[in-house]
Amino acid sequence: MAFDGLETTADVIEKVSDVFDIVGFTKADEADMAKQNKQQQFHRRFNFLTLLSFTAATMATWEAVLFSNNTAMYNGGPVTLIYGFIFCWISALTTAASLAEMASMAPTSGGQYHWVSMLAPPRYSIFLSWITGWFATLGWIANLTAGVWFSGTMIQGLFVLNYPSYVYERWHGTLLLFAALLCCVAVNTLLGRIFPHIEGFVLLLHIAGFLAILIPLAVMAPKGSPSSVFAQFTDVAGWNSNGLAWFVGLISSNLPFIGYDGPCHLAEEVRNASTVVPWAIICTVLLNGTLGLAICIAFSFTLGDLPTDLMSATGYDFIQVFFGATNSHAGSSVMTAILIALVTCASFGFLASASRQTWAFARDKGLPFSGFLSYVDKRTALPLRSIFFCTVISAVIGLINIGSTAAFNAIVSLTIAGLFISYLTPIGLMIVKRVKGETIEFGPWSLGRAGFPVNTISAGSLIISVIFSFFPPSIPVTLVTMNWSCLMWGGSTLIGLAYYAVRGRKIYHGPIVERPIIMGEKPDL
Repeated sequence: MAFDGLETTADVIEKVSDVFDIVGFTKADEADMAKQNKQQQFHRRFNFLTLLSFTAATMATWEAVLFSNNTAMYNGGPVTLIYGFIFCWISALTTAASLAEMASMAPTSGGQYHWVSMLAPPRYSIFLSWITGWFATLGWIANLTAGVWFSGTMIQGLFVLNYPSYVYERWHGTLLLFAALLCCVAVNTLLGRIFPHIEGFVLLLHIAGFLAILIPLAVMAPKGSPSSVFAQFTDVAGWNSNGLAWFVGLISSNLPFIGYDGPCHLAEEVRNASTVVPWAIICTVLLNGTLGLAICIAFSFTLGDLPTDLMSATGYDFIQVFFGATNSHAGSSVMTAILIALVTCASFGFLASASRQTWAFARDKGLPFSGFLSYVDKRTALPLRSIFFCTVISAVIGLINIGSTAAFNAIVSLTIAGLFISYLTPIGLMIVKRVKGETIEFGPWSLGRAGFPVNTISAGSLIISVIFSFFPPSIPVTLVTMNWSCLMWGGSTLIGLAYYAVRGRKIYHGPIVERPIIMGEKPDL
C-alpha cells in the first residue's frame, strides 16, 4: 500500500501507525518487531486481561494439584504435597520473573531460544539457541499430550465410579484423548478469531470451579488433624530417607506450575507486548499459586485412608476423596466433571502455545520441514500447519498408551525436563552476564538489582526439579514403576543432535533477519 502525497517522515509514521492499529499493532510493538528484525504476521488480539486469562486457565494449577498429586502422596503424603508446593511456587515466581525480564527485552514468539541467541557468547550462541528451541518444542508438545490424556483418563475414572461393570482399557483412554484433541483443534482454528474472548470466559470457569470444589471439601468432608497434615510424614514409596522421598515427590508440585512461559510464545499476538507479557506471567503465578495452595491444604485435610485412596479403582485418589466427602455418586461425578472440563480448556492453551513455539522455531529454520511449518494462513492469520502438526504428533504419542502406560507416562514427563531446561539455559546465561558486568539491553520491565539473586534462586530450584523428575516414584523398581523419562529425554536429545549434525547446523544460524517493514507498507495479513 503506497501513500501518495505524503511529504514528511512524521506523516509517514503517523499513517503507518493508523494501518497497524487496525490489527492492534502499536508503535511500541512496531519498535520491538523492528529491533528483533521480524515481520508482523499475526493479528494482535490479546490484551492484558485476555492474556492473563489465557495463562491462568492454561496452567490449571489448582486443578493439577488434584490430578497430579499421586507421586507426592506416595512420597510423604500431605507434608510433601504442601511444603513441596510452596517450594515449587517460590521456584515458579523467581523463574517467571526471570523469563518476564527477558520477554520484555525481546517479546517474540520464539521465547527461550531467541533469548539464548541474544545472551550466549557468539561462539556458542547458535548451538545453544538450537538445543533450547528443541527442548522447548518437545516440552510443549508433551504438555499438550499430558493435558488431553488427563482429560481422557479422568472420564474413564467416572465410568469406573458409576458403572461397576465397566472394564478399564487403555485404548479407551486413547480414544478419549483423541476426542479432547479434536476439541482443541476446533477452538484453535474455527474459533481462532474469538479465542482470546473464549479464554476470558474460561478464567471465570477456572475461579468458579475452584469455589465449587473447595466449598464441598471444606464443609462436607471429614477432616484430619493439623498434625497429620503438616507434621506427619507417610512414606508409602519405600525410600529409606524422608528427605529423598520429599524431593522425589516434587514432580507432583512442579506439574501445577507448568506453562507460565505460554504468554512469551503469544507475544507477537499481544498489544504492547513488552509490558503486557511480563505482567501477565507474574500475575498468573501469583493468582494460580494462591488458588493451588488453598486446594493443597483443603485436599490434605479431607484425605481418608491414604493407601485406600491411592489404590482407588478410578485411577485417581481425588475421585475417591470427592466420593468420601459427598457420599454421592452424582455429587462426586459433578465435581470431577468440573475438573475434566477445565483440563480440556487448559489444553486449548497448550495447543496454542505448542503451535506458536513450533511455528517460531520453524520460521528460523530450526525444525525439519521448516518451510512447511512456518506458513501462516493469510485469511485467518493463524499458523494452521503448525497447529495440525502438533495435534498429529500428540495423537501419535497417545497411541503409545495402548501398549504401555509406563512408556506413555515417560514421554509426557518430558514436559518438566524439556521446559525446565529451556528455562534454565537463558537464565544461566543471564547470570553469567550479570556476574561479568556485561551490558544488557533491558526492556521496560526489569528486575533491577534484584536480578542476580532472583536468577540464582531460579536456576538452583530448576536444577533440583529436573534431576528429581528422572527418579522412579517408588521402590523396588520394576518395568512398570520405572521412570523412563530419563531414557526418553536422552533418546529425544540424541535424535535432535543427530538431526542437527546432519542437517540442522547447515540451515540454522539463529533467529533469522526478515525483510524489515517499510514505512508506508501495509503488513501482509
